[in-house]
Amino acid sequence: MQNRQAITILAALAQESRLAVYRLLVEHAPEGLAASAIAEKLGLPNATLSFHLKELSHAGLVSSRQSGRFIYYAPVMEAMDELVGYLTDHCCSQSGGTCAPARRVTAGKRRPASA
Repeated sequence: MQNRQAITILAALAQESRLAVYRLLVEHAPEGLAASAIAEKLGLPNATLSFHLKELSHAGLVSSRQSGRFIYYAPVMEAMDELVGYLTDHCCSQSGGTCAPARRVTAGKRRPASA
């Protein structure tokens, strides 16, 4: 990941509604939610939600798919994994420690909270 990509992702999440949308989608990963369900759960007008989803999509944090009349949005978990990796790649490198957090396990497995 390059600096510009990290800045784009962080900027997209640095807004209350977009952060709420992303966190909601993470709760419903990997399938995601229909845009109408997101709007209902978060109490956002459709036009406002559309704007925020566009920003999250532009940052590479969400993907969309059409199913009938509905558009479903899902989080791109790899993008967040890359961001966390980018932010922690050199963790403790100057102090000689080994504090870097463990990478998230994919395929539905979660790392322990104490890790």
